[in-house]
Amino acid sequence: MYKSIYFILLFPLLLACNQGIKKASTALDKTVENRIDSILSKMTLEEKVGQMGQYTVDVIGKGGNLYASDEPFEIDLAMLDTIIGRYKVGSILNTSNNRARTPEVWEYTVKTIQERALRETGIPVVYGIDAIHGVTYTAGATFFPQQIGMGATFNPALMEQGSRISAYETRASNIPWNFAPILDLGRDARWPRQWETFGEDPFLVKQMGLASIRGFQGDNPNAIGNEHVAACLKHFMGYGVPASGKDRTPAVITESELREKHFEPFRAAVEAGVLSVMVNSGIVNNVSTHADHR
Repeated sequence: MYKSIYFILLFPLLLACNQGIKKASTALDKTVENRIDSILSKMTLEEKVGQMGQYTVDVIGKGGNLYASDEPFEIDLAMLDTIIGRYKVGSILNTSNNRARTPEVWEYTVKTIQERALRETGIPVVYGIDAIHGVTYTAGATFFPQQIGMGATFNPALMEQGSRISAYETRASNIPWNFAPILDLGRDARWPRQWETFGEDPFLVKQMGLASIRGFQGDNPNAIGNEHVAACLKHFMGYGVPASGKDRTPAVITESELREKHFEPFRAAVEAGVLSVMVNSGIVNNVSTHADHR
């Protein structure tokens, strides 16, 4: 079971990051790697490109609107066939209409998507969710303080416990991937997303982040099991200190501060075996982070 889970979560990342890595931080499972190589060798270029695509679930919801769905939520099977059958999409995220759904709705949603994906390509869709301070998109789930509140406890053990509970409830919703923890440094009080961070101190952010990853993934990234999820660091890096103070605007950060402070929590998390990383969607020092080869 763990081999399948590990493969499902890492497949798109391996497609994107197959160059420039000399040594993996986490020991690789040769059986899984051989399986990935075998599947890749049989894929067309179209299928490989499609695996890099990620759609919000509202795209496949009935309602005639790509940004909202009718209630109660129901999958538009024709649209699902389009994005899976024609575009070979590899990932779908979040909930419809930004509403919490019952575990039963999640079971129906993810199962329907996966059945279509497996028939078409044999590769499961990677479904992700923002469960940052508890599983907020599942009705009846446990909520926790935002990260700034957890950071104020200076208690990594408490953070790990909360993340473990969130992982369990996320998997109970049939979702294997969580877009957390946030490792941005909250160093500018003007930034409107301060509450998403553990605070301004790189050491505190690193320790709380590592604890959160252990809670989400367990102790072995190659065997996260049925009660854990793949964690996703964000937003690599420098996202939380925009020069204007406004969200999603460019940042200007000295090289020394970027490397010594902003980079450190991410470095430690990758070395600890986190399974995925979300890249900053903005610009740092006049260079788009997605295009920065450094």
